[in-house]
Formats: sequence, structure tokens, C-alpha cells
Amino acid sequence: MSQVDVALITEPTAKQFLTDYKEQKRNNNVPELETQGHFILPDYKLTRQRKAFKIMKHTYLTKHYKSYVAFDSDNGHTLWMKNFASLTEAVFWLETGLDIGDTDTRSTYKDWKIKHQDAIDDLKDQLRQLKKKRTQQVPLDNAN
Repeated sequence: MSQVDVALITEPTAKQFLTDYKEQKRNNNVPELETQGHFILPDYKLTRQRKAFKIMKHTYLTKHYKSYVAFDSDNGHTLWMKNFASLTEAVFWLETGLDIGDTDTRSTYKDWKIKHQDAIDDLKDQLRQLKKKRTQQVPLDNAN
């Protein structure tokens, strides 16, 4: 089984991540991000409309069902973000730096997907667990 170095994050984590990036970019000539790596925020997309929280100048993160925003800060100094329609495509971009249509002599999207199917299934299971936790609500009787 081949592993991927990708973590699923929630909205508060994404906000904290983006705040850190803005502060580092504003205060340092060579920013050093606190959180480094590859991250995916499910059910959101990058947009130019003011419907959610602002990222940079005219870019916003808005809720969008079955959409994924991939964050790449692996080098610790720069933050790349991109929209994806599927979790597999987002992981492929984070791991290889390539889009599905890009050609690479080492491997294709299909080959990569077959090789990493177990890791992708694990991420999908984690996503299902996150969504279950979100939908489960505490009964009012047990709240106090």
C-alpha cells in the first residue's frame, strides 16, 4: 500500500492556516509558515464572490458541496491553493504537482490512481467520519 502525505482539515483550521500565512507574509521578507504540508478542505471552493471569509485581496473561500480546496505549503514559505471537483484529483495535484491532463514521462494519472487507491480510500473514509461527526448533534437534555 502506498501512502500519501495529505491531511483533511476543517474550516477553523483553514482560517487559522490562512491567518498565519497573512501575518507571515506581512511581517517577514522570508515568511516561515507554522503549518507546513499538504492539506485538503472539503466542501469549500475558492471564489471571487464575497460570500465567506476573505483570503487575499479578491479571493474568498465559500461553501460548495462536493468541492475541495487543496493547500500546499510544503516548502514552508509559500502557500498554493487550487479548486478540485474530486478528492482524488486534489491528492494527485498535491503529491505530484500535476493536473490530470498534464503529461509526465514517469507516470500518468491512471497509473498513479491505481498505485495509491488504498491511501485514497483511507482519505475518503476519514472524510466520511468527519461528515458524520458534523451531522451528529448533542440532544438538548444532555447539553447541560
